[in-house]
Parts: sequence; C-alpha cells; structure tokens
Amino acid sequence: MEMDKQIYLELWNRTPSDVKELVLDSCKSIEGKIEGLTDEFEELEFLSTINVGLTFISNLPKLNKLKKLELSENRISGDLEVLAEKCPNLKHLNLSGNKIKDLSTIELLKKLENLKSLDLFNC
Repeated sequence: MEMDKQIYLELWNRTPSDVKELVLDSCKSIEGKIEGLTDEFEELEFLSTINVGLTFISNLPKLNKLKKLELSENRISGDLEVLAEKCPNLKHLNLSGNKIKDLSTIELLKKLENLKSLDLFNC
C-alpha cells in the first residue's frame, strides 16, 4: 500500500492532531520521500517508516512532539540536518540499514540536543 493511503486509513474517525503514534512500515513511498504527512500531526510522538523506500527526508513536516523516529531499512544517505529543525525533541532515532557512508552526515545530528539513542547498524 502507498504511504499516503495508509495515513488516510490511520485517520479513520480521527483528525491528524489526535494521532500520537503512526506506523507506516512497508508502505511504499512512490517518490522516495515522506508522503501524506503534514504539520497537522502536531501531537505525533512516534513515527515508524521502516522499509518504505525513502531516499530523503527533507520534506518531513515540523513535528515538535516527536520523540521516537524509525527510519531503518530505507535508502537515506543525507538530509539529516532537517531533523534538528523539524523534530527538536527527538530522543530515539533508528537509521540502521540505510546508505549513510560519510561520518560528516552523522555529525549534523549533534544539533539534536535531546537525542539519547542512535542506531546506525549496517549503514
């Protein structure tokens, strides 16, 4: 199923601001980006996008309350600097199984002042 369609199903009888957890694992991202997620998901604390075909995350909306982000098993190689701007309260980040090859890419995550755990297995 495509990512934006899964989000539509997750919203059944709810508004985006009612959603605290959103699991989109194995949904397909047609253009390699996060699709269907907007800054209306202002209460979102947990987002999982495991194995969805992401190549970049620069279009991630502002998610001030997001604490845990699962991005494993995608094809992300950069764009990580947006996480500090868009998810300032992030505590747990899983990037395992992505295409991160350069340590300078990871260096940008220092701006995530609340980050407690970072998984980079098999990057």
